[in-house]
Amino acid sequence: MIYLDTSCLLKLFLKDPESEAARDALDAESGVIISSLTELEADVQLRAAALGGKIRPSEYRHHQARLIALRNMEPFHFQQLSGDVFQTALQQHRRPQSVYLRPLDRMHLAAMECLRLSRLLTFDKMQAQAARTLAFSVIIPN
Repeated sequence: MIYLDTSCLLKLFLKDPESEAARDALDAESGVIISSLTELEADVQLRAAALGGKIRPSEYRHHQARLIALRNMEPFHFQQLSGDVFQTALQQHRRPQSVYLRPLDRMHLAAMECLRLSRLLTFDKMQAQAARTLAFSVIIPN
């Protein structure tokens, strides 16, 4: 199983030079975890794209429906997060070897720890660096 962060999930919806690499990386996986945090952050960013005029409102609704449809598609598995994720994020942040991360990126790594996952699929280089300090295996599609 591999944890899919928002930077990678959004490549499935928004046209980007890295979208094909994201699809190829996902095709190689037999199990992909999408946390409730990833789902929320992706939906918020898609809506922001619509509100900011980067995509049409109809495109947002289409992408939102596709995000929901992933619940019934392999290799995706949606996982709810417990409140423990906040304490885990704080503990990770306070470790001496901790790499600085924005709060949501830290929350993703805490989600991985709470879900007992050790592999991360991301395009976020800073998050990848922090994940490696936690002994997570990181895949950055190329």
